[in-house]
Amino acid sequence: MTVVNKRVGFDYTILEEIEAGLELYGYEVKSLRAGQGSLNGARVVARGGEAYLVGATVPAWQAANAPKSYDPERPRKLLLSTKEIAHVASAEGEKGLTIVPIKVYNKGRHLKLLIAVARGKKKEDKRQSIREREEKRRIDRTLKTK
Repeated sequence: MTVVNKRVGFDYTILEEIEAGLELYGYEVKSLRAGQGSLNGARVVARGGEAYLVGATVPAWQAANAPKSYDPERPRKLLLSTKEIAHVASAEGEKGLTIVPIKVYNKGRHLKLLIAVARGKKKEDKRQSIREREEKRRIDRTLKTK
């Protein structure tokens, strides 16, 4: 199972994608593999030579067995090379750009996070996206019936 941030494609124009590892507890890994968790409203920040996933919600696999002090919205460290962290930090500092998580997925026995350097869309860009999506649906419908 994967955990996907569905709003990213609508709210942002994706400029570049980067694959990162995640530093997680065992019960968080089981929870994400089961498809639990949410990336809505999450973002990536670079501080002190490290990158963190902030705002993502990952519930414990079994809440009764999790420690009492467990915080499902804690910042999670991303496993990136020094070069990638520097790139993320420079993109974060650039005006109009943000780093957003797209999805968490399995790659072999590891969990990976796909992050994107993105630029926020304006209202008219979002309207254009809706128009294109509706046009594609209409074309698909007419092709399906013929």
